[in-house]
Amino acid sequence: MAKKKTYGFRKFINDVHLWLGIGSGIVLFLVCFSGTFLAFEHEIKDLFTEKMVVTPTENVKSITELTSLVKNNVDGELSRVTLPSNAKEPYIFTIKTSPKDRRGTAFYVNPYTAEILKAPKSSADGFMMFMFRMHRWIMLDVPIGRPIVGIATIIFLILSVTGIVLWFPKKVKWKNMKSGFKIKMNANWKRVNHDLHNTLGFYACIFIVIMGLTGLCWSFEGYREGLGNLIGAKIFNRGGGPKLEAKASDGATISLEEAIAISQQEFDYEGDTRISFPNERSEFYNISKNNATSFSPVTSDVLTLDVYGNVLNKEYFNNKPLNVRIASLIKPLHTGEIFGMFSKIIYFLACLIATSLPITGTLIWINKMKKKKK
Repeated sequence: MAKKKTYGFRKFINDVHLWLGIGSGIVLFLVCFSGTFLAFEHEIKDLFTEKMVVTPTENVKSITELTSLVKNNVDGELSRVTLPSNAKEPYIFTIKTSPKDRRGTAFYVNPYTAEILKAPKSSADGFMMFMFRMHRWIMLDVPIGRPIVGIATIIFLILSVTGIVLWFPKKVKWKNMKSGFKIKMNANWKRVNHDLHNTLGFYACIFIVIMGLTGLCWSFEGYREGLGNLIGAKIFNRGGGPKLEAKASDGATISLEEAIAISQQEFDYEGDTRISFPNERSEFYNISKNNATSFSPVTSDVLTLDVYGNVLNKEYFNNKPLNVRIASLIKPLHTGEIFGMFSKIIYFLACLIATSLPITGTLIWINKMKKKKK
């Protein structure tokens, strides 16, 4: 008499992996497919944008002169200027042209000729916005699409964990495990498809988990706040640092050139510098600078000056507590920008694999169904 099979833990994990994968497959495919393009969003846009290169000369205009020129020729509130470390790149002035223009519009200025140019539009802008909306809201209205993508992300995290459990053989021995590290390309298509799902899923799993855990910060406010409480630092902290007050001074206010000179003394290294101007809401110069030799191109050191030239706050990114650094790196951890081109390539490949998993997984299920019928 044949021994009756029991419904064990492994069978339960297999059923969870199967039915959650089938139920969320289409949404996960769309989110991951769009993510492969967004991994190189800036590079794709730049590829279809006219390059803005300036020819350096000895006649460099003063930053005060250029600032006055921009204010006189462009309507709106001038919020900041970015000074590139590369002499062949133009200065970037950011102006809020209207109340709806929250982030501001970039105007490029040649520091040698004082020519003002509005940022050229990329012919890929429309396509990348389509991919962005698909990735964030699967092309639905935000209140509907955001939670759907969030729930699908949670399911993907469960699929990753259950997938790793199923990757391990019943008897954990090296001779049983080693086949899970490679794809047997000379086998029949069913075996190749199984290996593509099993092996590639294993290699991409850690990156899928990182993208999933960070991506939920955009889907659910409660999750974002809870994660911030867990690590002890606010995520997406746009409120800035400590509250500061200008020091009493009988001296004259400093010029923009003097503010830049102070920042160069405080941060004596090569890198792009961004200066936010004092305004009605803030009476300080907020200056951030990217260190060209830093481990990450998206980190920056921050300096705050009052209008009299006093240094009120100075923050080196690498000196911040670990939890604060992690909280500030949630976005580059999700997009793959954290280590520049190296991490972008890895994330692109991980997204490409993640896009294939719903397809290869569905084919495995169909093949098993056919086998059962036979």
